[in-house]
Amino acid sequence: MSERITNSTTASWYEASARARLDGLLDDGSFREFIGPEQRRTSPHLPLFDLPRAFDDGMVVGAGRLDGKPVLVAAQEGRFMGGAFGEVHGAKLVGLLRAALTLKPAAVLILFDTGGVRLQEANAGETAIAEVMRAITEVRSAGVPVVGLIGGRAGAYGGGGLIAATCSRLAVSEGGRISVSGPEVIETNKGAEEFDSRDRGLVWRTMGGKHRRLTGGADAFVDDTVAAFREAALALIARAPAFDLATLDAEQARLEERLARFGACRDGTEIWARLGVNDPAAVPGMTTAEFDALLASLAETTHDAR
Repeated sequence: MSERITNSTTASWYEASARARLDGLLDDGSFREFIGPEQRRTSPHLPLFDLPRAFDDGMVVGAGRLDGKPVLVAAQEGRFMGGAFGEVHGAKLVGLLRAALTLKPAAVLILFDTGGVRLQEANAGETAIAEVMRAITEVRSAGVPVVGLIGGRAGAYGGGGLIAATCSRLAVSEGGRISVSGPEVIETNKGAEEFDSRDRGLVWRTMGGKHRRLTGGADAFVDDTVAAFREAALALIARAPAFDLATLDAEQARLEERLARFGACRDGTEIWARLGVNDPAAVPGMTTAEFDALLASLAETTHDAR
């Protein structure tokens, strides 16, 4: 049975399940799930490792309406294996994106909550990541925006971070994090001297929502409420860029400029200072309203993401 959100205005996106997020995000009663738990499409690999399975494999896909407009949606369940990609999990998302080419919805919304690829299904998971990224480019080329929403416990790590980067637009909250390599992965390979995964402040200064918004890795920073993500989704769909050579050239130039400008920085606070933030140390403690005021005070070229 779907977990219901009784007050989507104040309900926490971070704390909600995948289905509860969809329940509050979409127009009331409009969601129709594809390949639901009753079909029991579970991972064929997890039993080999004596691991529990989920009847939806941690991925909820379907169709609904957002402010009356038809949309396709995919929501990862971070509470099952950290929302990690496996064969079935990834195939459901790929299938949804391919359906968008035929159905031509107003947008495809991806609710990220993932630590990356399941180690137990590494090859299948990596293949799924590549297939999803290709499918997103095909959907965007067909004129359908793909908007990512990031604010769950697992963030958008590993292949999830790569997929997020292929979306038309991204909205992120304070709890959201975006990165290809997770804190523990970096520490394991480079040592705590390079990156201390236990330093939560460092993690958020490097991968957190505010940092990603300031550096152009996300297009909207929102409060941790389902209502705020709904409002952001509507706004981002309306200003999704065309997927053409001009867009790609502009993104390449932005990334090259970012590397040249910030490549020597050792910490997020150094980057924020170069952006023109007068008190970088105050950024992590800012409310959303204060952070919005900061964004407005910066030059347009420093914070206008993609």
